[in-house]
Amino acid sequence: MDKLYWDWDYTKQIFPDLLDALSITINATLIGSAIAIVLGLIFALLRRSKFKLISKPIGFIIEFIRSTPLLVQIYFLYYIFPEYGLDMSPFITGVIAISLHYAAYMSEVYRSGIESIDNGQIEASIALNLSTYRTYKDVLIPQALPPIIPALGNYIVAMFKETPQLSAITVLEMMQMAKILGSENFRYLEPFTIVGLLFLIVSLIASFGIKKVEKIIPKRGIALK
Repeated sequence: MDKLYWDWDYTKQIFPDLLDALSITINATLIGSAIAIVLGLIFALLRRSKFKLISKPIGFIIEFIRSTPLLVQIYFLYYIFPEYGLDMSPFITGVIAISLHYAAYMSEVYRSGIESIDNGQIEASIALNLSTYRTYKDVLIPQALPPIIPALGNYIVAMFKETPQLSAITVLEMMQMAKILGSENFRYLEPFTIVGLLFLIVSLIASFGIKKVEKIIPKRGIALK
């Protein structure tokens, strides 16, 4: 019956360990989201290529990643790749898996943002003899980014909440630490509750920050240097 009651002494004992695990979770999210944001844009641009030898394979890769579970992708990278000489640490494997997974989703967000821009602006760029690079850099991407910031932000928050799946390959993030602490002391109420609250707090802070960014960036577009 004691296990049904909250133990504050035990909470104080395990809280530092869970905070250390939180730092690993946040690092995985920050690194993964940075890669996903850049790679997602690259995927979107390559998928819009006029050359089918580029656009078709990229389209297949994107749909394949989006259509298979993240956990399967994590296992594939961690257990299959070492057989072919690509041996990575659990943390790096997890970050690569989660960034690839969300890059595929973000690429569709980028693509929808770019395709929502009036075709007249593309025609005007052609009339001005702008290269494809200049058209994307100076015309399309600066206008496409502001409307899609909320969607990109939602994926970053979702990525943060998906990090417990990295525990499947022994990454010592918050959920893995909570399970270890619970099994050591046969008390799961405190560690799992604290982890849930930490996820909630960080997610709310991230959502608030994304809304601030959305307000700061002008709706008419941004200037890319």
